[in-house]
Amino acid sequence: MKFIAAVLILFADILIAQKFQTPFENGNGNQTPTYAEMLRYYDELDQNFETISIENFGKDDLGEPIKVVVFNNTKDKKTPVILINNGIHPGEPDGIDATMMLMRDLATGKIKVKNLRIAAIQCYNISGMLRRGKFSRANQNGPEEYGFRGNARNYDLNRDFIKNDTENSKTFQEIFQTFKPIYFIDNHVSNGADYQYLFTYISTNKERLGKYLGDYFNEKMQPEILKDLDKKGILHTPYVNIHGDAPDEGFPAFMDSPRYATGYTTLFNTLGTVAETHMLKPYKDRVRATYEYMLSSINYVAKNSSEIKKLMAETLTELQPGKKYPIQWKLDSTKVQMIDFKGYEAGKKPSAVSGQPRLFYDKAKPFTKKVKFYDEFKPTKEIAIPSYYIIPKSENQVIAYLKRNQIRMTALPKDSSITVESYRISDFKTLKNPYEGHYLHYDTFARKEMSVMQFRKGDLLVSTRQNGVKYLLETLEPEAVDSFFNWNFFDGILSQKEYYSDYVFEDTAADLLKNNSALRTAFEMEKSLNPELQKDGKAQLDWIYKHSDYYEGTVGAYPIYRIP
Repeated sequence: MKFIAAVLILFADILIAQKFQTPFENGNGNQTPTYAEMLRYYDELDQNFETISIENFGKDDLGEPIKVVVFNNTKDKKTPVILINNGIHPGEPDGIDATMMLMRDLATGKIKVKNLRIAAIQCYNISGMLRRGKFSRANQNGPEEYGFRGNARNYDLNRDFIKNDTENSKTFQEIFQTFKPIYFIDNHVSNGADYQYLFTYISTNKERLGKYLGDYFNEKMQPEILKDLDKKGILHTPYVNIHGDAPDEGFPAFMDSPRYATGYTTLFNTLGTVAETHMLKPYKDRVRATYEYMLSSINYVAKNSSEIKKLMAETLTELQPGKKYPIQWKLDSTKVQMIDFKGYEAGKKPSAVSGQPRLFYDKAKPFTKKVKFYDEFKPTKEIAIPSYYIIPKSENQVIAYLKRNQIRMTALPKDSSITVESYRISDFKTLKNPYEGHYLHYDTFARKEMSVMQFRKGDLLVSTRQNGVKYLLETLEPEAVDSFFNWNFFDGILSQKEYYSDYVFEDTAADLLKNNSALRTAFEMEKSLNPELQKDGKAQLDWIYKHSDYYEGTVGAYPIYRIP
C-alpha cells in the first residue's frame, strides 16, 4: 500500500508539473515570455495555490502597477522575507524565467522551505519588457526576443535608487519598506570580458555593510551559498569588472554605491547580491544558474534567518551619534588576493572591419591561473554622525523622499533658536554631459561652521537613532557620493539672486572703503596678493560687494542642518 501511495503521489506531482510548465520550459530553451504571458502564468499560480498571492504596488512610468508575487506557507506577516528583483533590465530576462519556475516549485512543494517568505517582483521595468525586440543586446547569446534596458522614459532604473526620477524607483522603495527583507537578490546578465564562468555575482561591499554584517556575509554566508553552487556544477566567480580588455592581470570588485539596487538596500542593513550570468553562455544554462543561486540562497537564509536578523540589529550599534561614518571610498590597491581564474587565452588579430588590431578570445585555449582580485576599499572621507538633522519644512522634495523611506521625523512645536552645524558648499565639479537625466556633481567640498539659527514651527527634527540612519547620512551629507546635493536637489542655492549696477554701487563701494577700516585693509591686502585684481576695476568692485553686507548670505548655504 505504501508503494502504491508513493507512486500515486509521484504521478500527481508529474501531472501538476506538466500543468504549470512555464513558457520557457515549453519552448526551445531560448525563449522568454511576453509580459502578457508572464502575468497569465502568475495569475494561474495565484488561483491554484493558497501559498501564492499577488500584490500590486505603485506603477511603472507607463502607468502599469508593479506586481509582486509572494510565497508564504506560514500566513504570518512577520516571517522574514527574501526579496527578488527581476527585469530591471528586461533585455536580461534570466531572472524572470527562473523565478516563474521557482515560485511554481515552492507552491507545489517540490521546494520545501520553512520560516521564510519569498517575495519576487515579477518584472520591475514593465515598459522596458513591453519594448520587445531582437537586436538591442548585441553582445548577448539569447534569448530569441527580449525587452529593452531603458524604461518608458529611457531611464536606466539601476541608477535611480536615490534620485527617484521614475515612478518605478518610488515604487521599489514602497515595496522594499513594506517587506523589509533580510536578503535581496537582483537578477541580471553581465557584459564585458569572456571567460569560462557561467555565473558571476556582486556581493554588497563588506565595508558598506559594516563590520558585523560585512564579515558575516563575505566570510561565511556568501561562501556557503557558493559552495552549494559548486555541488551543482555551476562555475562561478566574482563579477568581472573589466570592459574592453582581458581580465588576465586581475580585476577589481564593483563598488555598488547607493544609486544601485544593492547599494540602496544596504542603507537599511539588508544583505544583497547582484546575480550576473555570463551573456555569452546559452540562455537555458543561464536560467538554470539563476534558479540555482536563488534556491541555494533560500536554503541558507531559511536556516540562518535568526542570526542574520540579530546581526542587522547589532550593526546599528556601529552607527551611533559621534561615531565616524565613511561617505567616500576608493579601492585599496595595496591589498590584493590571488584567485584561481578560469579564462580563455586572449590576443590581437586584424579586424575584418577596420584592419586595426582587435581583441579576441580563443575558446580552444581555456586556462586556469592565478590573477589579482582587488576587493578591499578604504575610506577617503568620513563625517561624525550627528544626533539630529533639521530639515526646513520648505524642503518638500527631501521630506517626501524621507517619508517614502519610512524615516521618522518630529515637527518642531514652536519657533525655536537652535545651535547647529551648517554647511556652505565651497567647491564641486559637474559632469559636462547629462547622466541619467542629471548634470551630476562630484568632488564636492563643504565647509562646516557652528551658528545659532532660527527655525520655524513645523520644521522637522530627524533623529539618527533609527534603522534608516545610513539612508540619512548618504543622502543628506552633501559630500557623500550619491547625496541629494550631488544629484542636483539643491542647485537653487548655487546661484546669486540679487545683483548691483556698477554705476550705482561705485559710490557705495567708495563709502564702504572710507568708513570700514577692516574692509579697506582686507581689500588692499587682497590686491597686493593678486596682481590680476589690481588691473581689473570691475573685479575689484565685485570683491567689495561680495565682502560687504549687501551681498546675500545664502549663496552656497546648504539648507540641511546638523545637531552634533
